[in-house]
This record gives sequence, C-alpha cells and structure tokens, in this order.
Amino acid sequence: MIKFDNVSVSFSNKKGQLVNAVKNVSFDIEDGEILGIVGTSGAGKSTLLRTVNQLQLPTGGKTVVNGVDVGGLSGGDLARFRHSIGMIFQQFNLVSTKTVAQNVAFAMEIAGRSRDEINRRVPELLDLVGLADRADVYPNTLSGGQKQRVGIARAVANNPKILLCDEATSALDPETTNDVLRLLKEINAKFGITIVLITHEFDVVKKICQRVAVMDKGELVEIGDVFDVFSKPQHDFTKTLLSHTFDLDVPERLTLDDAKPLVKIIYNGEKAEDAIVANVVRNYGVDVNILHGKIEYINDKPFGILIVQLIGTKDNLDNSLDYLSKNTYRTEVLNERN
Repeated sequence: MIKFDNVSVSFSNKKGQLVNAVKNVSFDIEDGEILGIVGTSGAGKSTLLRTVNQLQLPTGGKTVVNGVDVGGLSGGDLARFRHSIGMIFQQFNLVSTKTVAQNVAFAMEIAGRSRDEINRRVPELLDLVGLADRADVYPNTLSGGQKQRVGIARAVANNPKILLCDEATSALDPETTNDVLRLLKEINAKFGITIVLITHEFDVVKKICQRVAVMDKGELVEIGDVFDVFSKPQHDFTKTLLSHTFDLDVPERLTLDDAKPLVKIIYNGEKAEDAIVANVVRNYGVDVNILHGKIEYINDKPFGILIVQLIGTKDNLDNSLDYLSKNTYRTEVLNERN
C-alpha cells in the first residue's frame, strides 16, 4: 500500500542551517494494517508521514502509494489522490463557526460530493463515532475526545483507503485515548482502512498497532511486529523508550545487599502465565519478596516484567536463579557484584 523508498527530507531552519529531518528511510506498509511510527520529538516521524499525502515533498528518494510515486502528482491528480487519504491531527483543526455535522460535511463538499450523498452519509458517520446526538452543536461545546471523534468522522468521510494519524491522542487523557484507539481499531476492522499512527508513546502503539517503526534523529532504527519489538528490542534507542514505558525503578537501598539477589524476570509468551514464582518458593526453599511488576497483553500475547528479591541459602539461591534463567525469557540480577 505504502512504500518509503530511501526517503530523505532536508530543509533550512530560520537560521539558515540545513536540517536533515529524515535520512534515507525505507520500509513498506501493508494494505489494511495498522502501523505505528514512534520516536521522541524531532525524530522525523511527522515529516515522514506528510510525504504520504505530499504535504511534504522528499528531497531524496520517493514515497509510493498503490504503485504511484506521489511526488509526481500535481493539479487535479494530486487533489483526487489526497481525497483518498484521511488525516487526523493532534489539535483537531475543526472549524469553530460550523456545527459538528457541518464540519464533517465540509470534507465531502471539498471533494465535490453531491448534496444527497452528503445528507445521507453525515448521519452515518456521526453514528459511527458515537455523536449522532451532537450533530447541531458547535465544537466549543465538546470535550477533547468528542472533538477528536468529529475529526475522525471528517477524516473517513470520503471513504479513504489510508488514514494518517499525527499524534491524534497526545492532547487527550488516558481514558479518552483508549476510547479513540478502540474507535480507530473498529474502523480498521470494519472498512479495511490502512492506518499509520504517529506517536511518541509506546503505550499507544501496543494497544492498536500490528507493527511498529522506531525513528531516532531522522533515521529508522528498528521495525517489526509490535510484540517482538516490545519484548526483544534490538536497538539501544528502542530499549531506552521501552524503559520509560515500564518505569520499574526500585529504591537504591534494595540494591545494596548482594546476599539477597534483586532479580528482574522478563516473561515472554505463554510462560508469562506460568506459576514460575510459586515454583521457586515451593521447590527451592527460597522466600520471594515481590517488589514491582506487571503483565500486559500485546496483540493478545502476554508479556511481563517482575522485580523480586530472593532470600535463602546460597545453594538454594543458585538453584532458583538457574531455574528462573531456564524457564523465563530473561533473568537479570540487578545487584550482582563483579
């Protein structure tokens, strides 16, 4: 569906300095998938996204959509192409002087849809996003989540094949974010729309995306299945981003006693649901003090991290650590002395 072929984007900043915002990025996005592009501010992810609908022209390489180099489109061809792509923004971009229904209809009017089609489709779209009862109100009466739902209805009004989401949940609280992500997932499943989601939060990616691309300083540093990247990150930058997601720090005083191993246990796949800790207590005569941890489900696959303190004799501790290393994805002693 979308192919980034060695795409680079460079421009001069206000000081006249050359900025290489995107550097030789290449990867494909499959038809009907939800792919997340994640990275910190300035990573180049939004700039790359905007090459899809030619809001940003590459200065090197090309972006290809359905076999067409979008950089070669202009005039009417470009306008028609853009109508096949919906876009959702962080700040909603609603017209304050138009009602909810008029905001949605506006996207269809720009595309030259007939009045009969607009009158038929707008109520369908508002029902889809759960705002059928808000058709005649103005944006300033809506919550942030409701405004974004209007933005989603507007973005899919012209039956796009691709939906671009540029930090679509960054201005929303966690509960509203989850509601919006569920709606996007429903739209993807119902209409088969390819969704590309830009975010700086891995928590957003793991809730909705099948694959994730990680960008840092304009470069693609890692791409793969969300579960694989989340559970087995390859690049140091990805590992740093993920460490913020779990935030499993423990007080320094707990790391000082190396006679009581402080152990990080990483579960991956089916073993995340096994009674690993109970087996250590039962079979090795070791007390386990659970300090921190969580298990999450990413694309219905369990993944978890647990930080525990082990208390027992040296032999029992050695045996229990050996058991843990063989029966979990990874076991790391955090207070091991060299």
